[in-house]
Amino acid sequence: MAGLSLNPTKITTPTPHSCKPICRFNSLINPTKTQLKFPTNPSKTHPKLLHIPHSSVSESSVSVPKEEEVADEEEDDPTAEMSYFDRETDPESISEWELDFCSRPILDIRGKKIWELVVCDSSLSLQYTKYFPNNVINSVTLKNAIESISDELDVPLPEKIRFFRSQMQTIVTKACTELGIKPIPMCLSLILWLEERYETVYTQHPGFQQGFKPLLTLDNPFPMQLPENLFGEKWAFVQLPFSAVQEEVSSLETRLVFGASLDLDLLGIEVDANTLIPGLAVASSRAKPLAAWMNGLEVCSIEADTARACLILSVGISTRYIYATYKKTPVTTSEAEAWEAAKKACGGLHFLAIQDDLNSDDCLGFWLLLDLPPPPV
Repeated sequence: MAGLSLNPTKITTPTPHSCKPICRFNSLINPTKTQLKFPTNPSKTHPKLLHIPHSSVSESSVSVPKEEEVADEEEDDPTAEMSYFDRETDPESISEWELDFCSRPILDIRGKKIWELVVCDSSLSLQYTKYFPNNVINSVTLKNAIESISDELDVPLPEKIRFFRSQMQTIVTKACTELGIKPIPMCLSLILWLEERYETVYTQHPGFQQGFKPLLTLDNPFPMQLPENLFGEKWAFVQLPFSAVQEEVSSLETRLVFGASLDLDLLGIEVDANTLIPGLAVASSRAKPLAAWMNGLEVCSIEADTARACLILSVGISTRYIYATYKKTPVTTSEAEAWEAAKKACGGLHFLAIQDDLNSDDCLGFWLLLDLPPPPV
């Protein structure tokens, strides 16, 4: 592993309950914008979002002159529903879907909010949308809709379905369980797609309501105490060039390291090789079991909470842990703010590294993470 950039001065933590900062991130006290290219509108960079017909046939099955494609794109009906599968993709290769079932900032003829089911896979080879009145929102409706997607697009039911709204957990879990599908948290491609749909579909809909507040806002629960098996002994704010991050990601398979990666190409995220990616290094004398325990969680992101003088670990759909604490001083607050600013400059990209020693060149666990803002709907 490439050496993590940190201040060599170490502070031994007296107890795992209060991990103090052991480095300074001085180079990022006044961070500048990096060369990260993160699209605010994924359709401008993601080929799967271009020229998609609102029908059950795939784009590859029809031949349309370029002039007609442009005309069709300009005349897209925001009230239309989408049912699309790229026939160049092997249906059996898609084992996970991403799903959102929620109200939209749109009123129907009764003056009631319309609900919408949005489904895709991580590559956006599968895309499906359908509107529903607000009086049919239940697990039976969702179950039937999931089966309809499979039948209509001639694709098998997925092994797993990802979702991100905790308020819909009961409905999604019940529908999935009855179909033999495992519901799991976190949807990155879908959240990016919802951002794009807000601008290109919802705001153009004749029933759009300006200034509406989402009915199901994302939970931001009070952080809980960290389980004892997840305690580290020391930690540090660190940074790695993106090229070194890529090396660590490749080692997940070659060295059988615990952790998880992100397919940045599928997410439409481009990062310069020299861009410094902020991260958190955690050291423990029991690093391997610590990494193994962490691997059993759906690690989402890490946040420096300067108000509480702690680090927040988000896992699963709505679980937040106090991952570490530090003594609040002007210096530590500046370091935490600089780390958060660096993360923001990288479009939310950051990482978690677990090591047996902070001076080690090897990681026993490595997670590439993306902290996305909640979608506007």
